[in-house]
Amino acid sequence: MAASREKLVIGTRGSKLALWQSNHIKDLLEGITGLPVELKIIKTTGDKILDVPLAKVGGKGLFTKELEVELAAGTVDLCVHSMKDVPTELPEGMFIAATPVRVDPRDALVSGKGYTLDTLPEGAKVGTSSLRRVAQVRNLRPDVQIVDVRGNLDTRMRKAEDGEVDVVILASAGITRMGWADRITSYIPTEQMVSAVGQGAIGIEVREGDEFMIEACAKINDAETFTCVTAERVVMRRLEGGCQVPIGAYARIIDGALVMDALVGSVDGERIVRDQLTGDPADPVALGEAMVARLLELGGGEILAEIRAADGVDGLLKT
Repeated sequence: MAASREKLVIGTRGSKLALWQSNHIKDLLEGITGLPVELKIIKTTGDKILDVPLAKVGGKGLFTKELEVELAAGTVDLCVHSMKDVPTELPEGMFIAATPVRVDPRDALVSGKGYTLDTLPEGAKVGTSSLRRVAQVRNLRPDVQIVDVRGNLDTRMRKAEDGEVDVVILASAGITRMGWADRITSYIPTEQMVSAVGQGAIGIEVREGDEFMIEACAKINDAETFTCVTAERVVMRRLEGGCQVPIGAYARIIDGALVMDALVGSVDGERIVRDQLTGDPADPVALGEAMVARLLELGGGEILAEIRAADGVDGLLKT
């Protein structure tokens, strides 16, 4: 591949997982372009605020905005994100050029005592900072106590392994990528808990018009992952989802068909609307739109309106 520059610079967060993901993309790009690739570590708002639940922080792009500022300025050539952190509306002039092969998108439990969702004792402490997980856990186990847990992946896992909480719920993808799969107590099936939009997928964001990067990214894009994440992000965009709203969507291709599970839930877990629909992989947007219509038909709009009308999320989290 003909190089039009001397090196490439990846904008990345500084967490161990973010660095693993960026180094993975670095290796792929060096093989494709023949250019040296450097990492530029950029601290985001989400990295700086660790003592407040994400749902209370508010705003979009908590883990992406500062990276995008540098991308716009040309100080980095691309940004590497966890797709579940990427807002559906990107800054003008930028787009997701590639999603490499996705890994297991399921949520997982880590517990020093070996608990699963089914074996948790009444009143057990469940650690999570995700409203999507809060809603689904409360629906499945209304007797447990939710404890907000922030920090890097290893810190959150240790809180459960050391007994500060009985279990912590995390994305299995990050744990697996870090080589810690043996610390997972159990995986939560999609039938019990629908994953976050884009969970398990890495996104590469570049500038529109940067033909060199667009060509390079095309070589590491996984078409199936891109199709599935596209369908999921339609649901999030149309329902105006984010970390302040309990929305989940997970699409995959089964026997040539695009299959999606999605849900909207109340934070107290008392109302969960979810469905599974099938569509054409050639038109993931259509499946996303059909799912949005279905969730609204089932009452998802009323749930979301109540959440947005609440005076902050403090009361919702304590419900």
